[in-house]
Amino acid sequence: MESLLDRAIYSYGDVDRLVGLHAGTSRRWLEGYSRAGRFYDPVLREIATGADAVTWGEMVEARLLAEFRSRDVSVQKLRPAIELLREEFGRYPLAHAHPFLDVEGRELVRVVQAKVGLERPLQLVVVRNGQVMMAEATERFRDAVEYDDGVVGRFRPDPRTPYVMMDPARTFGQPAIRNVRTDALAEDYRAGSTREEIADLYDLTTSQVDEAIRFELIAGTDRAA
Repeated sequence: MESLLDRAIYSYGDVDRLVGLHAGTSRRWLEGYSRAGRFYDPVLREIATGADAVTWGEMVEARLLAEFRSRDVSVQKLRPAIELLREEFGRYPLAHAHPFLDVEGRELVRVVQAKVGLERPLQLVVVRNGQVMMAEATERFRDAVEYDDGVVGRFRPDPRTPYVMMDPARTFGQPAIRNVRTDALAEDYRAGSTREEIADLYDLTTSQVDEAIRFELIAGTDRAA
């Protein structure tokens, strides 16, 4: 699975569109950026690489960070915690199950958060009734992903379209329903095919076709807004 996490199959534009970020956000998270004469280091890479492609592991981690994008606190402040978690869990700490699904992992994340003074709106785990639990944003991420051997193997890019999945081993990692890319289904519909004709052609239900079309509308409008 490590080789799968390292598979470079996305552009920065793909990441922005598919996880609902403002244009250019994923490049800043992965390559860093300059503002007012100061350079801000990458959040999801150890150092800027100049790479034009984004790996599956980086896409997964951007998907988690996207859950925090509406918060008032900059995700740049997550970087020290991610650096320490990287030492414990490897190159893609947020793409692994251990930090969030088992008791030992959550406790380690809690200790790391406390060590770097991570502000509460950005905390990955929180203490409720004396137990270390996933924060709401992390729970939403957990509900959207499926793990294979302890790392994220697939995820739903949008909770409003649960049939739509992204899998780096299929359809080049692009959103799909049962191995049929959503953009292909939406293009057939725009070309004049009926929902019933498309469903029959690809052995899908009309509800699945509707969901593919809905996802493409979402990805092309408010997800990039």
